[in-house]
Amino acid sequence: MCLAVPMVVKSRDGFQASCEAKGIGRTVSLILLEHEDIKAGDHVMVHVGYAIQKISEADSDSAWDIFDEMFEADPDA
Repeated sequence: MCLAVPMVVKSRDGFQASCEAKGIGRTVSLILLEHEDIKAGDHVMVHVGYAIQKISEADSDSAWDIFDEMFEADPDA
C-alpha cells in the first residue's frame, strides 16, 4: 500500500521545499510539480520525499482527520 502525507510548505529553494506536518519537518523534492506554482503556505501530498500533488488546505485537514481517526482506532498502527 502506498501512502502520501499532506504537508505544508514552509519555504522553497528551487525544486526543494522545507515542509512540515504535525510538527515534523522534512525536505521535499518539488521536481514532480515543476510546472505548478508552489509557495510557502501551500499544501502538498508527499510520498517518499516527493511532492506529488498540490492540494487545498481543506483537503489536507480532511486527510489528517481521517489519519487521526485511524490511529485512535488502532494506536499500535
